[in-house]
Amino acid sequence: MSERIETDVVVVGAGPVGMILAIDLAQRGVKVAVLELREAGEPPSVRCNHVAARSMEIFRRLGFVADVRNAGLPVDYPHDIAFRTTMTGPEIARVPIPSRGERYSATEGPDTGWPTPEPPHRINQLFMEPLIVKHAQATPGLTLYNRTRFDRFEQSDTGVEVHATSVDTGAGMVIGCRYLVGCDGGRSEVRRQIGATLSGDPVLQRVQSTFVRAPELIRLLTTAPAWGNLSLNARRSGTVYAIDGTETWLIHNYLRDDEAAFDAVDRDWAIRTILGVDEAFEYEVISKEDWFGRRLLADKFRDRRVFICGDAAHLWVPFAGYGMNAGIADAENLAWLLAAHLRGWAPASILDAHEAERHPITEQVSRFVMRHALSTARQRRAVPPEIEDDTPAGQAAREELGRETYALNVQQYACAGLNFGYFYAESPLIAYDGAPHEPYSMAEYTPSTVPGSRLPHLWVAGRSLYDLLGAWYTLLRFDPAVDVSAFETEARRQGLPCEILDLSAEHASSAYTTQLVIARPDRHVAWRGDLLPADCTGLVRMLRGVSVN
Repeated sequence: MSERIETDVVVVGAGPVGMILAIDLAQRGVKVAVLELREAGEPPSVRCNHVAARSMEIFRRLGFVADVRNAGLPVDYPHDIAFRTTMTGPEIARVPIPSRGERYSATEGPDTGWPTPEPPHRINQLFMEPLIVKHAQATPGLTLYNRTRFDRFEQSDTGVEVHATSVDTGAGMVIGCRYLVGCDGGRSEVRRQIGATLSGDPVLQRVQSTFVRAPELIRLLTTAPAWGNLSLNARRSGTVYAIDGTETWLIHNYLRDDEAAFDAVDRDWAIRTILGVDEAFEYEVISKEDWFGRRLLADKFRDRRVFICGDAAHLWVPFAGYGMNAGIADAENLAWLLAAHLRGWAPASILDAHEAERHPITEQVSRFVMRHALSTARQRRAVPPEIEDDTPAGQAAREELGRETYALNVQQYACAGLNFGYFYAESPLIAYDGAPHEPYSMAEYTPSTVPGSRLPHLWVAGRSLYDLLGAWYTLLRFDPAVDVSAFETEARRQGLPCEILDLSAEHASSAYTTQLVIARPDRHVAWRGDLLPADCTGLVRMLRGVSVN
């Protein structure tokens, strides 16, 4: 007989997206069971190397951002991006990015001055994921089942029955829950079972990835170390990421259009050409994982009580960790919506907002990334043959390519626009007031309180505004003379959790153009105005998701 367990939510997949979703739910008082095929403590693959500022903000709210910030590369190791003819060859450009030791104090360069208490962090998933799992294991209400395979589900109007199997013993498990979320990656079984299909661009690039141990490599560099190292030459271009800052490296070999198969290029030759080393150089292959760069989006993120998040819902070229970071944003969005309903203050209709908000964003961001991927691929194909020559023509070619390379790539490595610029344009949980949203690019954005935008960050007497917000909704008031009692009364009557945060006008930036702003739990603006609306009942109903169709 199968063991039976009861919980509120089942999450399939204990990667960063699944774990953030589970931790957020549990901290909001929801019981969660997470199913994971890997053994406890089994390291992840060497994938994402970058945690975006928005993700670091989430880690801060969940209580473990310091653990992540203090891990990864050595404290003084530069997080720069260096562009050279080869890893050990002459440098043609560099995007300066502060080391973690200087992250909060550095003021020079394109990757400083972030409008947030938590700027981005360069850390490989190999180091980051165990820290998240450790935090999850210490979170009350969250249970992680390793070596457990998700098999299938059955759902009704009242709940979901999840069937799983212990990989080690073959014993069955049945989990009764209210909702199921598939965070089970690009080959998602949950996605398949809800009948969602992926569409878009199935192959944008092919990449041979090799994780190596090469202790001598850092001593062969002719310029300062960097976190990301791009080799640009006419023979073989690729990227080398510093993993531990001493001896381990992840090498991406970008195959050309006429190299359709991963084995079409000799891996060892490509690695040596990218590194700029001869046959005598020794390195150890730790693992290999070849992959396609894609731009694929699921046609739906939900079937009634079953959702998908992260790579299960969208796949694209993993520039600067956009895939994982978008998945973490999915998780935060779904967590507060699910918890609002399961805690009893919002109807099930509030859940309709998840797909209405996240689907357009993933479509939008994936196109940014796709265009950038195609641009960098064109640049790699157009590297002039004289780029490595020790001649005036070679020097001129390096200078010109350096300028072009910096201008193109500084956008993805100092991507404030992608972090802070996106907005929800058609959400049922936002009271739009007719003002247009501010446009944004990969690198640039304008802080705004137009409903649907990210709540602009402020420092309030040395403290981050985000640390002052409530766990659910927060009404920011910049003039204490504005009467908000009608809203408070109606919120209490309908059970809407909302705190009032009084701020002086001197704390406001130019982005705050009204006396009142309502911030959602995910720090998007839900409503703004100088006075309360005449219909506070309708406003509170909207915030609770009652008006969702």
